[in-house]
Amino acid sequence: MIHNRPALLLAVVATGTAISMSVLAGWQRGGWLAERLVWMAIGVVLVAGAHLLLALCRSAPLSGRVFGAVLWLGCMGAASYGHATFFLLSQFHAGELRVSAIPVASLPAHRELTAVMADRASVMAALARSDARRCIRDCPTWQARRTSLAARLDALDAEATDVRRYQAIEDGNAGHRMTARDDPVTARLAMFCGIPEARLDLFAGLGFAAVLEGLACLLWWVALAPRVPESPVTDRHGISHDVTAGRASVTPPARSPTPIAAQSPGPPVVPPTATLHHSDLAKLQHDIESGAVKPTVAGIRQHLGCSQARASTLRRQLADLTA
Repeated sequence: MIHNRPALLLAVVATGTAISMSVLAGWQRGGWLAERLVWMAIGVVLVAGAHLLLALCRSAPLSGRVFGAVLWLGCMGAASYGHATFFLLSQFHAGELRVSAIPVASLPAHRELTAVMADRASVMAALARSDARRCIRDCPTWQARRTSLAARLDALDAEATDVRRYQAIEDGNAGHRMTARDDPVTARLAMFCGIPEARLDLFAGLGFAAVLEGLACLLWWVALAPRVPESPVTDRHGISHDVTAGRASVTPPARSPTPIAAQSPGPPVVPPTATLHHSDLAKLQHDIESGAVKPTVAGIRQHLGCSQARASTLRRQLADLTA
């Protein structure tokens, strides 16, 4: 019977969360539908083993506990691997969603910068050959060709400027997409620690998985722990109080016997505790003889509503009294 209901509730929530993560990771791993279902079943079994093995092997023999601990370590490693897969895939999908939400500047169709620069080089070579040639005859035609080459060179320079501007816009869009794809906390932490973001993502996923698995194991250990019976509490005066039954059994402290010469004459004074004790014994003996109470420890405990130790003491004293 489970006595710690808050721990049980938290354990069920933690195990349900871990199972859902393993199911999603298994669905992402498989290709065919049958493969996905098998991966999902494997994840559920591994998570259940990682969470419940320690609690279930608590009362097993030593060999069973050792074997269960080895299997528990394997289940923890496999479950943590599956959870790390879920964390990495979820971060990737979240990054894709962030990238798709970024507005992209539309650019007109344009040539590559290398093609523009190649045409510019050809025009510059033709213009240089035209300048090197002397005008002997038909000078107006030569002058028109030279002017045309200079104008084409200017047009190619303007096109190259536009292409460079378009490339800067494309580089900015790519940089925005790259920044949006990375997790902001991971990116800044990787910059602060000086390690690659991919490695930090892996370590973070494994850390989250280990914390979740360890918390679930501890909660199931607490929830499935057997209930320990409460023992009587003894205060500083030597009086034993029975916490379980809600009654107080008074045990007088031991005293040294009083010398006979120091006793005062008169009838002996019976302590109140002893008188109450003898009256209880007499009433209990009368109830047993009348058949109202069974002469057993369980019957005495049920009749008086006292603890097990108190009932055992009364049963022993009754046996000595009848003997």
